[in-house]
Amino acid sequence: MLAISGGTPVRSKAFPAWPIRDQSDEEAVAQAVRSGVWGLGGKCKPEFEAKFAELQAAKHCVVACNGTVTLQMALTALGVGPGDEVIIPAYTFIATAAAVFHTGAVPVIVDIDPETYCIDPQAVEAAITDRTACIVPVHVAGNPCDMDAICEIAARHHLPVLEDAAQAHGAQWNGRGVGAIGDIGSFSFQSSKNLACGEGGALVTNNDFLANLVRAYADCGRFDGEGGPRQVLGWDFRMTEMQAALLLSQLKRLLAQAAQRDTNGLYLAERLQNISGIKPAKRDSRVTRHAYHLFMFSVDESVWGVSTRVFMEALRAEGIPCSAGYVPLYRTAGFVAYGQSCPSAWSGIADQLTKVDYGRMYLPVTEAACRNTVWLAQRLLLGSQADMDDIATAVEKLWHERAALQKVRPSTGGLGYEGL
Repeated sequence: MLAISGGTPVRSKAFPAWPIRDQSDEEAVAQAVRSGVWGLGGKCKPEFEAKFAELQAAKHCVVACNGTVTLQMALTALGVGPGDEVIIPAYTFIATAAAVFHTGAVPVIVDIDPETYCIDPQAVEAAITDRTACIVPVHVAGNPCDMDAICEIAARHHLPVLEDAAQAHGAQWNGRGVGAIGDIGSFSFQSSKNLACGEGGALVTNNDFLANLVRAYADCGRFDGEGGPRQVLGWDFRMTEMQAALLLSQLKRLLAQAAQRDTNGLYLAERLQNISGIKPAKRDSRVTRHAYHLFMFSVDESVWGVSTRVFMEALRAEGIPCSAGYVPLYRTAGFVAYGQSCPSAWSGIADQLTKVDYGRMYLPVTEAACRNTVWLAQRLLLGSQADMDDIATAVEKLWHERAALQKVRPSTGGLGYEGL
């Protein structure tokens, strides 16, 4: 009998909690506190920047207070401003669009690849106009985008590429760390992320000028580039020494955790793809390491005869934590219906936003992904192979008892993602 109907669940044991921490993390932060240098002049930030740059195969890393402002800094450094257009995917967190709005630019939202959930390169090319100023591919769930295609399109149209790698710590495309494959890349260290310190962000790049400029933006405009020190208009987006100390401690575990997620993700995908109506997100053959911030799979409602919502409620009852994913970006609270200017947008581009008409936008692949996709948080993939077997066994149980599942009525509770 299904657990949602009173039966015994497949699993009663808890999955690994997140964040994983021990006394070494406490001691790292305590040392930063005891140093008496909590901000400017500390040693932890430059040490972390050097190590994270090396991890992502980048020349430079610049840290900041969160992963939304790093996007904003990068866009500004790339010359994006009021009235420009920035191409972003519809399947992403609001921060991707918010950063565009905060520069005064207009988000041009395009559809995604139906198998990888990443931005569709063909949709990107179709959306380019004479006002396009930047392309922002999002490595959603830690799955690298087709950077070969994106970079080829960008080069042909003389456009910069800003990689939104908020969920992709340690991910690799063709053996290269994501983030510095394009012109610049942004990471988040928010508490749910695979590398976390509560809040924080970083930019990586191989471009000396961009590195100096975004460092200035984060540090009140202090610019020390070619031609000597000078002042530019910046913000105070600095990271504290305590955050950097915690990141340094957490970084020691990242590669081992990334290998475990990668192995478990591949194994779980192999198990689930043999179940009718279940389709794990595709991993391109050029992805040499998937960060698996999320493990995503779709449910074919026509095959199962139930809604994805009922499926998720039943899977949760079997002891497998899961959640619904994004709603289409153009229908999130940051966008007012029928293209009215969002509250954070510059008033000077209201007329241009009205022409975009987000409220009437409908991108079919994104709509299907938001309706039929199930998310498993990265912490589940830090378990054993037996834990992955429990996930697959629970899905198999729902399949074999789908006649009973079809009689279940959905609840009115939420199924939101635990990490955003």
